[in-house]
Amino acid sequence: MRTKLSVPRTVGQWFNNIIRRPALAVTASILWLILIGWLAFGWNLGNIGLIDETEPLFAEASRQMLVTGDWITPFFNGETRFDKPALIYWCQAIAYAIIGVNEWAVRLPSAIAAIGVISLVFYTLHWHLAKSDELEQVSRPSRRYLTPALAAALIAFNPEMIVWGRTGVSDMLLTGCIASALLCFFIGYAGQGTGDWGLGTGQEYSQYPVPNHQSLFPNKWYLAFYVLIAGAILTKGPVGIVLPGLIVLAFLLYVGKLREVLREMRLMLGLVIILGLSVPWYLLVIWRNGWNYINSFFGYHNLERFTEVVNGHSAPWYFYFIVVLLGFAPYSVYLPVALVRLKLWQRSHWRNQERSQQLGLFASIWFLVVFGFFTVAVTKLPSYVLPLMPAAAILVALLWSDFFKDTNEVTKITKEKLITSSPSSSSLIWSSWLNVVFLTALAVAMFHLSQLLGSDQAAPDFRLLIQNSGLPTLGGWILLTSAVGIGSLIIIRRWSLIIGVNLLVFVVFLSFILMPTAFLMDHERQRPLRELSVIAGQVQQPNEEFIMVGFKKPSVVFYSHKQVNFIKFTRDAVARIDKQASQPVKPTSLLILGEQKNIVKMDLQPDYYENLAAKGAYQLIRVSFKKMKSQKLNIS
Repeated sequence: MRTKLSVPRTVGQWFNNIIRRPALAVTASILWLILIGWLAFGWNLGNIGLIDETEPLFAEASRQMLVTGDWITPFFNGETRFDKPALIYWCQAIAYAIIGVNEWAVRLPSAIAAIGVISLVFYTLHWHLAKSDELEQVSRPSRRYLTPALAAALIAFNPEMIVWGRTGVSDMLLTGCIASALLCFFIGYAGQGTGDWGLGTGQEYSQYPVPNHQSLFPNKWYLAFYVLIAGAILTKGPVGIVLPGLIVLAFLLYVGKLREVLREMRLMLGLVIILGLSVPWYLLVIWRNGWNYINSFFGYHNLERFTEVVNGHSAPWYFYFIVVLLGFAPYSVYLPVALVRLKLWQRSHWRNQERSQQLGLFASIWFLVVFGFFTVAVTKLPSYVLPLMPAAAILVALLWSDFFKDTNEVTKITKEKLITSSPSSSSLIWSSWLNVVFLTALAVAMFHLSQLLGSDQAAPDFRLLIQNSGLPTLGGWILLTSAVGIGSLIIIRRWSLIIGVNLLVFVVFLSFILMPTAFLMDHERQRPLRELSVIAGQVQQPNEEFIMVGFKKPSVVFYSHKQVNFIKFTRDAVARIDKQASQPVKPTSLLILGEQKNIVKMDLQPDYYENLAAKGAYQLIRVSFKKMKSQKLNIS
């Protein structure tokens, strides 16, 4: 018996030795954040080509900024691009200047934003739990470090954050600004008036003086909140202030501290900071482009997206229920019980809580406001609810925090509280069984993935390749095994291991299924087009037009570094060839890139064109106007 217990006792003692030594605990925390940040957002970040359609639009507009030196007006393919403000382009262009024009630089701002969020969530939760322990006069270092570590991992390892943290578009940068701003607000709010501005662990808060409410400036966390809001506005426009503003307003109204906190925040000074940082670029771009920018950005890309369906992105009212279920999988099944556990209907209870103990309330309001805001919006896209993912992770981490108990609880009150508040209720049991069902359903879907996949004209053989790779079968067995394992843990009531199994399964699935699948898809779908684009950029002659027939693939512009005319229908491409061939002053040839079947549909005479390269489903040809003219003269 003594031999069997020696290993876990040694592991427990090793862990306790770390967390009870501040220097070791901080070092272990930093290493943990580096590990999960690199695995989730850094590993192979730039080893997969840009993905059409949206990502190359940002990448090329940023490259144009660097090349032309015009840091005010974004351009893509010779035309203004007013979809998004300038911050994402600035970040990518700066990355180009540092590490070169490549996929790493395109995606680096998104990865940094994601890692910044998980780090600040870790800090906020650690500070919140340290304050909670101090108020209760107990010491629970295991919970104080494991809960933030869990929350950081939940943010890093979910499909929504993985996808957008590895994609060079503005969504993750917006989420980073909004989420970080809200966390800074909460730390500033929770520390204001208590003597602790969120600077310490909670054990030494009495060392800090109470902030001077007569001071002209708010505390530094509120200042950071204002700066990050300005960053959000420069990333995606008015939503950068509207969304966090609604969340903070709803929270302060709920706890009944609206006027008090607005005075603490020095709101008017804050608005000056926000406007001073964000408005100058808008004034410059409007000064240069006038009503074209106003109508396009504020009218079409903001007002119309909220009130009308834009670009066909419509969806039913329950769309975001599905997005959150799958996007925050597999932990999303615990969100309902995590929200119900907080008992938002008990307003008097929350209003009487210390500010530092209202993090769960703040996260729930954050989650619900973002979810409700974009559910009301008419245009719907999966990435719109990305800003609620940090709140979801905080809620689920707090749900499981009571299981991270130390072996030497210091007071009877703490032991009684842990026993009565542990979330081992029927709702958690049913949620855990739902976890099993959910993973089983995903396993069944993986086993039949090749039948569920639709056809892709750009990669016609992908379904067969994915089936022959064995990845769907391996993924199905990983998910099915995890479902059986979680079911066993429910039966023996080992609750603390369930969330760990979910995390481990996601990491294994990411490493052995998702990453190889991404490489396989890139090889079949994007690589042929990428290689032909590079060839086109190298062989294009002076004054020679470059057109793509059939699809608008922005990656062609980025990889060729050339202006491309996109023509959807083959008949229009043939008409363009005939028109240019008949002009007296013209270039001698024309480059055409398209799917091989579209080249065939154009029905060009073999003598009219030269086949330059063919890769995958695509073909690059050069049409010679001289040969066309010569052939027609011979016929006549």
